[in-house]
Amino acid sequence: MIQSDASVRCFGQMLRSDDSVIGYHQTVVTTSVARNKLQLLRSEKLAKRPWLVHAFSTRVGGVSRAYGGSAFNLGFTKQDSRAAVERNRELFLRELGVANGRKPWPLVTLRQIHSDLIHRVDGIPHEPLTGDGLVTDTPGLVLAVQTADCLPVILVDRKRRAVGVFHAGWRGTVKRIVEKGVGEMRRHFASDPRNMIAAIGPGVRGCCYEVGQEVRINFESQFAYGSSLFREVKESDPVREKYPLLFLTARAPGHSELPVKLFLDLAEANRRQLLDAGVPAKNIDTAAPCTVCHTELLFSYRAEKGLTGRLMAAAGIRPGLRE
Repeated sequence: MIQSDASVRCFGQMLRSDDSVIGYHQTVVTTSVARNKLQLLRSEKLAKRPWLVHAFSTRVGGVSRAYGGSAFNLGFTKQDSRAAVERNRELFLRELGVANGRKPWPLVTLRQIHSDLIHRVDGIPHEPLTGDGLVTDTPGLVLAVQTADCLPVILVDRKRRAVGVFHAGWRGTVKRIVEKGVGEMRRHFASDPRNMIAAIGPGVRGCCYEVGQEVRINFESQFAYGSSLFREVKESDPVREKYPLLFLTARAPGHSELPVKLFLDLAEANRRQLLDAGVPAKNIDTAAPCTVCHTELLFSYRAEKGLTGRLMAAAGIRPGLRE
């Protein structure tokens, strides 16, 4: 664990009650940590690697006045000042342990475009990168993606000491960005998927991710298991249920239909891609909370109607350390 004034918690610690994992829909306990204390989340599966630096940020403990104040916004948004975001990023690197009393590690990010573009990084890029994935086996760099409902995925090769970070919204998931990320690590670093560990970080979960039929069509056209990723919920109408004859129509089967809400399990979609790419099920951590359910802890573009900050998922390699 990072030793500092910040609170650093693993997914399992967040989502356990009486030593049993609780559902995503239940409240994440945050009241034990002061509102102004910076909080980071970590995956238990990744935290066991001493050479690995990683964390998922929260919205708590920053210097941004936007988004409720004391916000830990790590994205350059219209509502926040550049100075506040830069200071938040400095705090993030410090709490990662890569900026303590010396020159901080470079923070490498992308202009994200919901694509399947993945870049190998060996140093500070000479020009801004565009895409949705980064991979490296070079120590001393922090790779990061930003999210506010889309899924951040960290992928680690525990044998080759290589890391990847990926931004997976529904469009990137349809384009198989995480599956291609495994392939890029195999190509560049000779990684064996059986030695990989993955953490799917905070993002919108199946409980809250309502989508349209066009999203289902896209998934079902690309994946044999596509239909299993969706859940249908019929809307209820107490008046209609009490007085059904008022809603009779000439259309078969005799009653007009209420609309059906459609929910996508994006985390499961990415877990299935990792499995198909050869990553063992036991090596995939999906225990992170839902952003829409937990706006007291996390930014959510959907829940906050687009006026929200950005979370960051980051990973890097410590120089000189081994397993």
